[in-house]
Amino acid sequence: MEIIKQFELSKEYLESVRLAIEAQDIDFIRESMDGVNVADIAALLDELSMEESIYVLRVLDGQLAADIIIELEATNQHRVLKELEVQEMASLIELMDSDDGADILNLFLEREREDIISHFQDKLKSDQILELLRYDEDTAGGIMAKEYIRANKNWNVVQTINEIRRQAENVNKIFSIFVVDNKQQLLGLVSLKRIILASENTKIEDIYEEEVISVPTHMDQEEVAEIMRKYDLESVPVINAKNKLVGRITVDDILDVIREEAEEDMQAMTGISDTVDEYDSVVKLSKARLPWLLIGICGGLLGAGFIGFFEEGLSKVTALAFFIPLITATGGNVGIQSSSIVVQSLANKSIFDDSLGKRFLKVLLVAILNGLILATFVFGVVVLLYHSDVAFALVVSIALFSVVLLSSFMGTITPIVLDKFGINPALASGPFITTANDLLGLAVYFLVAMSLLHI
Repeated sequence: MEIIKQFELSKEYLESVRLAIEAQDIDFIRESMDGVNVADIAALLDELSMEESIYVLRVLDGQLAADIIIELEATNQHRVLKELEVQEMASLIELMDSDDGADILNLFLEREREDIISHFQDKLKSDQILELLRYDEDTAGGIMAKEYIRANKNWNVVQTINEIRRQAENVNKIFSIFVVDNKQQLLGLVSLKRIILASENTKIEDIYEEEVISVPTHMDQEEVAEIMRKYDLESVPVINAKNKLVGRITVDDILDVIREEAEEDMQAMTGISDTVDEYDSVVKLSKARLPWLLIGICGGLLGAGFIGFFEEGLSKVTALAFFIPLITATGGNVGIQSSSIVVQSLANKSIFDDSLGKRFLKVLLVAILNGLILATFVFGVVVLLYHSDVAFALVVSIALFSVVLLSSFMGTITPIVLDKFGINPALASGPFITTANDLLGLAVYFLVAMSLLHI
């Protein structure tokens, strides 16, 4: 069993590594990193310069270096690999699982990918990665690995154990053995426990389980993640249109998918229109942020137009201006709360979901209850603390109540509509809903004021 060394990335150790690199003390680098988790070493490389990182990777064992590169962020992976010779890149990628190798190659342009693959020495690995590159990155085929263990239903236990030993050389984690027929069509699976407990001459067809959950190569990775979560699977076989077993997806692959989707949703909710990180260029970062900032600016200008339209009323009742932030902020908060709940429910769809009518009824009842409580509270504060007359307090409280209702409706319907059109519903939890509710809130506020105060 491999012992993982306890590791702490301290300033002292970081400085020691830098001194060792400067002195070309290869023994210190190798010994100090021996047994350390690759994720910790990857975190160390993030603190080093590019030249220092490349030096460390070159002096470490090839398999360890390949595992470290896998743990780096996608942008760092690209930057590090670009500094290596093509032959070095090819050698490292060959040491990775096929799915990780395909992910790395997808960071490069097609011409660069072909150049790297041409330097592969292992034809089997080359063929496996080329097959994976045919699939879209966000499908089951795009995230599956070609390394898995299968057993023919006609084998006996002794044959199967021998095959497991042979096939396991290229498989890091064994969760279960997939059972196939002579045409490589998936039939089921058999656990290691059943194989070990069965007698030597027992055939696999007598002990395997026919009930197996599989996914097609074209299935979206989010659907795969939902299936594995729902059925608590550690791995799932991937089949093609002819039901032939072509790969497997493991739980660590799905964790990566969940993390990526969460990052995309978080960026969408904050108004970033593309997947970016801090290492991207200034131009790319600006392009990702600018569209929604412009939408926010346009919303602000429209809001200023609303206020200008009611300038005469404001001049008569200047106190109306004091409560504009209250109305817009409450509308934005209510809208984000409602949309966030809907986005969460859309991400975890169930066949027993309430109908649209029931969902809107529940939203309406919650909005009415919250609106009444907030409006009553604000009415009391405006009368008692601001010493305003009852008519003015009614304007603020009625407007607030109306905004809560309308913002709840907007926050509920917007992500549902976006989802129907195939747009990420998380956008509804960001600047889109905030800007819309600001305008809606201002319009409602001044219309109520005009009606009740006759301005």
